[in-house]
Amino acid sequence: MKKLIQIENAGQTFQTQKGPFVALRDVNLNLAPGESISLIGHSGCGKSTLLNLIAGLTLPTQGVLLCNDREIAGPGPERAVVFQNHSLLPWLTCFDNIYLAVEKVFGRREKKPQLRERTLAALDLVGLSHAETKYPHEISGGMKQRVGIARALSMEPQILLMDEPFGALDALTRANLQDELMRILAATGATMVMVTHDVDEAVLLSDRIVMMTNGPAATIGEILEVPLARPRDRIALADDPQYNHCRQAVLSFLYEKQRKVEDLSQRRQRQAVQG
Repeated sequence: MKKLIQIENAGQTFQTQKGPFVALRDVNLNLAPGESISLIGHSGCGKSTLLNLIAGLTLPTQGVLLCNDREIAGPGPERAVVFQNHSLLPWLTCFDNIYLAVEKVFGRREKKPQLRERTLAALDLVGLSHAETKYPHEISGGMKQRVGIARALSMEPQILLMDEPFGALDALTRANLQDELMRILAATGATMVMVTHDVDEAVLLSDRIVMMTNGPAATIGEILEVPLARPRDRIALADDPQYNHCRQAVLSFLYEKQRKVEDLSQRRQRQAVQG
C-alpha cells in the first residue's frame, strides 16, 4: 500500500524555563492516500503537536516525518491546515480570503481569470457561492469555518489537517459541517487528519482512530480500525452494532487513561500530606 505520510520514531521536546519538556515520544504512523484519521486523547496528550509536525509548522527533535517519501522540513501546499479559529482576515471578503491562498499557490503559473475560477469553485464546494462578497463579521460561525475549509481546499492539497475545526460550534451546525466534510472528502479524494475530543465525531468521520496516551511524553496507545462502509449516514449509524462497538472501544480507552490520571493525583496528594 502506498504511504502518503510516514512518521518514524518521532518525538518533540520543548525547552522551557523549568527545563526540557517531552511532549511526544516514539510516534510511528503511516497514512495512505484518501484515508481519514482522527487523533483523540485527553488534553495535553500531544494531538495538536503531532498535527503541527505533519503540517511542518514545527520540526521533530527526534525521528523523521516523510510526505511522498520526502522529509517534511516546513509547510507545503500539499498539506493544508484548518484551525479551530477560522483565521479569516476581517478586512477581506469571503472571496478575497480564499483568493489570497489561491494566488499564493497558483499565481506564478496561472492568470487572474483562472485564479478567480478556482476561488469560485472552492466557494461552491462548501455551498457558499452566495456569500462571496460578504465579510467575516457578516456571516455565522459555521459559515466562517466553511470559508476556512474552502480556503484550504482551494490549494488542492493532498492532505487536509484539521485541529478541532468544529469545536467552537453549536451541535446542529457541527453536525451539518461533519456531513459536509464527508461529502467534500468523497468528492476530492483528499486525505484527512483531524484532532478532536468528540468520540462520535471521530467514529463518524474516520477510517482509523489514533488514541494517544496521556502526556507528558505521550505516544500512540492504540489504533482502532473503523470498518463502516461509506457513504455514512449518522441517523442510520445510531443503531449500528459496529458503530457502537467502535464508540465503546474509544470511550473505554479514554476512561482508563483518565482513571490513571486520577489515581496518580490521589497518590501525590497522600504523599504531600504524609510528607
